Amino acid sequence: MLMTTSEPVAVRDLAEGEAAALYRLMTWLSPAFPVGGFSYSSGIEWAVEAGDIVDTATLADWLDAMLGDGSGFCDATFLVHAYRAAAMGEDATLSDIAELAAAMVPSRERQLETTSQGRAFIDIARAAWDVDGLDAMVAACRTPLVYPVAVGVVAAKHGVALAPTVHAFLHALVSNWISAASRLIPLGQTDSQRVLVRLEAAAAATAYRALNAILEDLGSATFRADLASLRHETQYTRLFRS
Repeated sequence: MLMTTSEPVAVRDLAEGEAAALYRLMTWLSPAFPVGGFSYSSGIEWAVEAGDIVDTATLADWLDAMLGDGSGFCDATFLVHAYRAAAMGEDATLSDIAELAAAMVPSRERQLETTSQGRAFIDIARAAWDVDGLDAMVAACRTPLVYPVAVGVVAAKHGVALAPTVHAFLHALVSNWISAASRLIPLGQTDSQRVLVRLEAAAAATAYRALNAILEDLGSATFRADLASLRHETQYTRLFRS
């Protein structure tokens, strides 16, 4: 027996354009979208081996710092500025943003992670949902697009609203970190969801900051997480590529 609400939702409650945008956003940032996110841990694998992350509490603290004071905030800010440059058709500005975003990646493995995912995101989104102007905008950039920049450009060219894109991106980022940790600590499914719940407010706060940030606000204070991504390169046994 199907359970329904007392007030059924009419078709008019979600405009056709909004429905299409939501459908694409959910698809692009789903774990099933083949950008290879499952193969990266962003240094979490080394943090687990080093004993920095041992349970839900230490994982939540680590990810909260990464989200608000590390790569989470920086990536979200790059997404916002790339989106706005793409929406305005400012190829030169976008190229500068892409170059800065690539330069701020702290380690070789994180560079591999974000550029590989960025390239895959562009290629697959273009193959499935081609849109006018995307190829020319990507070609105008002097460097390969890192993942958050790629997401911002594609979302802008498809007319997907910026704020939901940033929130969805951060949710996907945190979910992938938790997924990696769940296989390393390990965590059960319920504990993984508890960590995700604990980070809900932090993700919303990071999205708000990114939406209002200028490029001069960029910066990271998560030195231990950066060290983890560097140390992972020489870790003896590894499940993940970063």
